[in-house]
Amino acid sequence: MAFYQFYSTQKVNASLDEIWDFISSPKNLKEITPDYMGFDIMDTHQPSDKMYEGMIIGYKVSPLLGIKTTWVTEITHIREKEFFIDEQRIGPYAMWHHQHLVEQIENGVLMTDIVSYEPPFGIIGALANKIVIESKIQQIFKYRTIALEKRYGIYKEIKK
Repeated sequence: MAFYQFYSTQKVNASLDEIWDFISSPKNLKEITPDYMGFDIMDTHQPSDKMYEGMIIGYKVSPLLGIKTTWVTEITHIREKEFFIDEQRIGPYAMWHHQHLVEQIENGVLMTDIVSYEPPFGIIGALANKIVIESKIQQIFKYRTIALEKRYGIYKEIKK
């Protein structure tokens, strides 16, 4: 079993309310996902545009070589304007657990992501992580950083 964690932080030039409203709506995921991923939310007839505990969200994504795969996640925990957790129920990983944390800081919001995952196929998955998966995850979060900077502006610390 090969288990990995990816950790990312970003300071965003926005209010906690703005960031929470944006990230807690599944329809906004496409905006912060690279186009090459072919990301589409499946029609799940959700009663709400806002996530809630127990919400199941289905996606079609093309993480490698343009091959479409189904990825289904469940929102397992939410603490309003503090964090939410999504966990893979169906998809390319043996295990995927993603913590999205937000915290008000001076002049903006600190977003922290902790992704814990296990690739499939044991030692082959461990090799795939070194060759492809780890760098793909990094690329996705770099893209998200740029997308949020375009949306909210580049965070600037104000020196006193």
